[in-house]
Amino acid sequence: MRADRLLSMLLLLQVHRRMTARELAERLEVSERTIYRDLDALSAAGVPVYAQRGAGGGCLLPDGYRTNLTGLNEPEVRALVLAAPAGVLADLGLREAGEAALLKLLAALPARAQRGAAQVRGRIHVDATGWTRPDEAAPHLPTLLEAVWQDRRVRILYRRAEGDEPFERVVDPLGLVAKGSVWYLVAGVEGDVRTYRVSRVVDAAALDEAAARPDGFDLSAHWSDSSTRFAASVPRFGATLRVRAEALPRLRAIWRYARFEHVDEPVHGWLQARVSFDGDADSAFHQVLMIGPDLAVQDPPELRRRVLEAAREIAALHDQT
Repeated sequence: MRADRLLSMLLLLQVHRRMTARELAERLEVSERTIYRDLDALSAAGVPVYAQRGAGGGCLLPDGYRTNLTGLNEPEVRALVLAAPAGVLADLGLREAGEAALLKLLAALPARAQRGAAQVRGRIHVDATGWTRPDEAAPHLPTLLEAVWQDRRVRILYRRAEGDEPFERVVDPLGLVAKGSVWYLVAGVEGDVRTYRVSRVVDAAALDEAAARPDGFDLSAHWSDSSTRFAASVPRFGATLRVRAEALPRLRAIWRYARFEHVDEPVHGWLQARVSFDGDADSAFHQVLMIGPDLAVQDPPELRRRVLEAAREIAALHDQT
């Protein structure tokens, strides 16, 4: 397409400053006549490009002229700067390459855009790790990554949970997903698409067999769909709580598996909240009990009863000591 060729010509001239029509024609795989027509088109569009005849001549841009060659606006530059957390790139062995690519991008941007990118790096940091969950060791991530790049089948030894016996399976790797600091392998198995936690892969070996990839498979769309289905399948337990108003921010911070469905305005320092806990009644009980005197269960009755019994046992235990 001519638009692509014009942009390529502009990039070449900005990098090399001076090129002959023959050099441009060879790089862009067109005739010299086409190059001259393209120069006229750029000039008509306001780009100060010109041709200089004689020895040492060629097609030039004025000294100091730089265009926003990528066409990136300020929000797009910010998005690129924040695109991939350093931890994710490090896991993939691409940290240095990522830094080098970012430096090249910044060098190619006009001064105003460079200042905007520097501002983003100084004000926003993406940390993919959590406060309470340590980074998971994933020693076989490099092997799986190489298999994904090379479209090779992989034989894995996988453990579903701590203490379980590992089992062997041959999979067609379709992609890797980083969820926070946890890596997952999405793979085809016997006509189905399944997900494996990379930290639970006990061993992995790439095979000399091409991996089968479903036609039109979209990793992002698959992950979004499967995440939605998983969230919908998780059982939830609802409760109505009377919460000390000043404790509400702390509850929102530490209850990672609870959602506040509705919170009333506080009255005399207390408020009523409707909370939906991930899991069953036991999960809700343990999360409520850890808060102590900053809340009281109003409903359901069975949760209120369990908390009362636990509180009495705790009080009796402390009376004995």
